Amino acid sequence: MAKKYVYFFGKGKAEGRAVMKDLLGGKGSNLAEMTALGIPVPPGFTITTEACVEFMRRKGQYPPGLWEEVKRNLTRLERAMGATFGDPENPLLVSVRSGARVSMPGMMDTILNLGLNDRTVQGLIARSGNPRFAYDSYRRFVQMFGDVVLGLRPESQEERDPFEVALEQKKREGGVTRDTDLGADALRDLVGRFKTLIRQGEGVGFPEDPQVQL
Repeated sequence: MAKKYVYFFGKGKAEGRAVMKDLLGGKGSNLAEMTALGIPVPPGFTITTEACVEFMRRKGQYPPGLWEEVKRNLTRLERAMGATFGDPENPLLVSVRSGARVSMPGMMDTILNLGLNDRTVQGLIARSGNPRFAYDSYRRFVQMFGDVVLGLRPESQEERDPFEVALEQKKREGGVTRDTDLGADALRDLVGRFKTLIRQGEGVGFPEDPQVQL
């Protein structure tokens, strides 16, 4: 039998439990346990620590069957949430969080709002009725993706975060001092500036395809 690398939780049922911390990490095992106990936890799935070990052993190649498992569980997640990943009208957005077998404070990365692009953000606007919220979510996602995935971040304590520099410049242009004072148009412009920073700094374009993002 093929090794199982992905464990689903949601709708009061979970494939894992708290005792599976070595396999699912601290976050994954606790989310599974809370789901099984009936606590209202948003549905999701956990990729096992064994998948990570195998990924490193294969020098950056997915173990056989992993991506197919991810896609099957993503479909389960879509059904549970009543939204579709990449759908411009009713987009499913996901949080991607890292975990480990042992606690590692400050070491774990998170990316929120994955699945947003220039089309799905319009769906988020339509469903929320709040363009500012949608573009603020989008610019935060691009910033986190650029930092965590693509590596656009300060390389020394003397350097400033390029995304924060752009954000401060945008606030000066708008004559405001707080991030919350920036309106939807300003945040939409920041999305474009952040994408330009990624291309200039890392030599790659920000991926618009949600499947590529994932």
